[in-house]
Amino acid sequence: MRYFDLVLTPEHNGIHPVDAQLATIEGLERDSLLHIDAFGDGTGVLLYRLVGDKDAVVGVIEDHEDVISYDILDVEAEDTFHLYLHVHPGEPAGTLMALCYEFALIIDTPIEFTDRGGVLVTIVGTHDMLREALKAVPDHINISIQQVGQYSPGTRDMLSMLTERQREVFETAVEMGYYDIPRQVNQGELADRLDCAPSTVDEHLRKAESKMLSALLRNTGAETDERHASN
Repeated sequence: MRYFDLVLTPEHNGIHPVDAQLATIEGLERDSLLHIDAFGDGTGVLLYRLVGDKDAVVGVIEDHEDVISYDILDVEAEDTFHLYLHVHPGEPAGTLMALCYEFALIIDTPIEFTDRGGVLVTIVGTHDMLREALKAVPDHINISIQQVGQYSPGTRDMLSMLTERQREVFETAVEMGYYDIPRQVNQGELADRLDCAPSTVDEHLRKAESKMLSALLRNTGAETDERHASN
C-alpha cells in the first residue's frame, strides 16, 4: 500500500458549500476534519475540530439549506469544540468521495486545512489506483502532491501532519537555530524572516510542536505495546 499526501484547493475555498460558509466566519479556525464520509443517498457527514466562537458557527449553519442536522460536541476549552454535520450532497466533496469508492481508496484522517484555503489530505491505496484516481479529479480542483511513500497504519511522516504555514515556520525555526542549545534566534527574529508578527510565529510553532509530539507519543506507545505482546 502507498500513500499520497495531497493539498487540494477547491474553487470556492471549501470542500462543500457548508464548509465554504464556515470559512467566511471571522476569527474561526477550521483546525481539522476528524471524519468525513458519504452515504448511499448522496448525503454526507463531516466532523470538525474548530477554534473560535461556536455561537457564530450555529448562526451560520442553523438555517443553511444544505445542513440536515448538526451538533456541537466535546467542548475542550473556552473556544475549542467539535462540530458534527449531516449535509446534503455538495461539491467537490461528493466527487472526491465517489472517486475514493470507485478506486477503493482510504482517506486517512485527520484532514488539515491550509492557510490558503486548501486541505492537506492523505489518500491510501495501491499505487496504480492512486494514479488513476488523480487523473480522474475534475480540472476545477487544484492538486499539489506533497509527498508519496509506503503506508504503515498508525504512522505518518510527522511533518506531513502540519499545514503549509506551520511547516514553513517550523522548518525556518530549525534552519535558523531556534531549537539549538543555546538558542541562536528568538521569535522576533523568526518573525522578521517570515514577515509576520511574533505572536503568529509562537502560535504556529506551538501547534506544530503539539501535533508532532502527540504523534510521536502515540507511535512510541504502539511500539511498546507490540514489544510487550511479542515477549
